[in-house]
Amino acid sequence: MPAFTARPRTRLFAAATVALAALSLTACSDKQGVQDEGPARTNATAPTSPPDPEKTGGTGQAGGSTDGDSTSGNSQSGNSSTGGSKSSGTGSDTGSGTGSNTSERSVPCSGANTKVTAQQVSRPVNHMLLTVTNTGTKTCDLYYYPALNFDDAQSVPPVMKESQPQAVTTLAPGRSGYAGVALSGGDDGSGANGRTARSLAVYFYDRDNNGISPAATPALPPNGVHVDDSLRVTYWLSSARDALTY
Repeated sequence: MPAFTARPRTRLFAAATVALAALSLTACSDKQGVQDEGPARTNATAPTSPPDPEKTGGTGQAGGSTDGDSTSGNSQSGNSSTGGSKSSGTGSDTGSGTGSNTSERSVPCSGANTKVTAQQVSRPVNHMLLTVTNTGTKTCDLYYYPALNFDDAQSVPPVMKESQPQAVTTLAPGRSGYAGVALSGGDDGSGANGRTARSLAVYFYDRDNNGISPAATPALPPNGVHVDDSLRVTYWLSSARDALTY
């Protein structure tokens, strides 16, 4: 009888042990599940791939503004964020300004964009000073020397080659250039074929040494100026003193 009673106790102990083991496994399974969820949430907030340049807009827009390419700057503005759209506007303005500046080039000076005056001077004797002022909005270049026509003469006076400057005289808007004119030979103007000139036309040259129109027509003194076959002219120069040196 005592042996029969001990056997159920053994079975009860074994059943309790199995139950405890099952509970332990369940607890471990729940703990492992919590640990697995953690990395999943972390990966969702920290992507490892780099941002797509097509979606950021910032780099693309900056490139467009630097190159002044309004097409590339505006092509991404529809798909970009608000910040990208603002960059697109900046790019358009910068490109427009840069293009405008770089497109401005100097032009030849002519009667259309300058004002020319003719002033007879006391020293040196029998000389006249031509002053040309840029009245245009662009820089202009004074190529070579003035081609002078007194009273519709058939030829222009020769240039004094020794007066040639090292570089072309360039006039910014509002600035002036000069040329000296030796009207007659000798201190008393006793050169051959002397005459009184009452009108003057000043023609300009382009880079290729071609005469260009219109001519400037500065006023001469009321009594005209005395000229003869010794008539000569200097190159266009940047200094009135240099122009009257020859």
